[in-house]
Amino acid sequence: MTFRKEAFITWKLSAPIILGELTQMALGIIDSIMVGKISYQQLAAAALVNSVLNIPFVLGFGMTMSISQTVSMANGQKDESRVSHYLYNGFWLCTIAAVIIAVTLQFSKNILFHLHQDMDVVTLGAPYLQIMGWSIIPMMMFISLKQFADGLERTKTAMLLSIAALPINIFINWLLVYGNLGFPRLELKGAGYGTLITRILILLIFAIVLLVNPFFTKYMAVRKNQWIIRKQTIKELLKIGIPSSLQATMESGAFAVSSIIIGTLGAIQLAAHQIAISCASLAFMVSWGLAQGGSIRVSNALGRNNWRDIHIIGKSTLVSSLIYGMVGVLFFISFRNFLPLAFNNNPTVIALASVLMLLAALFQISDASQAIAVGLLRGIKDVKIPTLYIAIAYWVVGIPIGCLMAFTFKMGAAGMWIGFVSGLTFSSVFLNYRFFKLLKNKNKSLLQ
Repeated sequence: MTFRKEAFITWKLSAPIILGELTQMALGIIDSIMVGKISYQQLAAAALVNSVLNIPFVLGFGMTMSISQTVSMANGQKDESRVSHYLYNGFWLCTIAAVIIAVTLQFSKNILFHLHQDMDVVTLGAPYLQIMGWSIIPMMMFISLKQFADGLERTKTAMLLSIAALPINIFINWLLVYGNLGFPRLELKGAGYGTLITRILILLIFAIVLLVNPFFTKYMAVRKNQWIIRKQTIKELLKIGIPSSLQATMESGAFAVSSIIIGTLGAIQLAAHQIAISCASLAFMVSWGLAQGGSIRVSNALGRNNWRDIHIIGKSTLVSSLIYGMVGVLFFISFRNFLPLAFNNNPTVIALASVLMLLAALFQISDASQAIAVGLLRGIKDVKIPTLYIAIAYWVVGIPIGCLMAFTFKMGAAGMWIGFVSGLTFSSVFLNYRFFKLLKNKNKSLLQ
């Protein structure tokens, strides 16, 4: 009963995070679907830009994870002043990181022309890259506030705002992508402006909510004493944030580089890959949200120095991920011929995307379980060795195998996806082994 209870509590905490992550991911998928209706070149351009943006964005997103971890641990210790202090320092740390990322992207706007991609795709994608680069600033500011609320286990707040962002984004895209109601027809650029405007709006609304919501009043009330930038606090946040950023970047960077490699095979291969990776990424958001929920609960238990709770939370969360992974396998196999139709109507693109969806089904279990392991290890502040494992999984195992299959064995995009399967499996096995080994060693030391 304890095992079931802990699993239920983690799912209850994670459900709003999952919904929030799904809706944020849906913003990108909405762009792909809406421009994909115009042409597969527009869809390929969106895929190329999202691949390039994914690396710097995830690098920044990893930094925000330090906020939920430190806030959760301080909350476990019932230290409200410390919670407020972490919010302030974490918010400005993430904002500065976001500005650096956005400015860097503006100076790197011509990078698309040096990736050996289809020139029609590159020409369409370059303006979209600039607009989406600026949208990273309000997005990271929003996520930093979200991580604060999540660390306090108030996960519904960000979820509701994320859900509200969907109809706003769809409406703005409808105006600017297709040129409705007298607005200019901007196509892919319109999708970029739609995302930028939507992200600014939900950031402003979230900031107002935190200031006026009674639950957060006690954390705002101590701001005169606690809203101070301190070097030691920044170091503490960076100690968690930098390895977390590297972990996330190692994974998303591998997928981004793989997308660029697939792009050298042609626009059709890249468009099919974008369809499959969009669906796989959407499915991954459930695992990612569950991992964040498990990580927050483990971090809270660490603040209470309760290793029994850490063990049962970790084990129940992992079992939940395995069950979800099996459901994912069945879903992708069953709907692999239907989901691509939502993105594009080119028969060649649809046929290839269906094959890639089948390969996506193969890594659902390992993808879910490795995400959980990363979150649980982060919850107990073990981030350095897992970063090494992730680097090996994707850059020593995944990409080399993918390139071997794609080019030496002439399997094209499908070959790169075989590399995904290999890397994710390696990551899952070694990360989960490390978490339970650390628990076993800790339990032995407590008994001595």
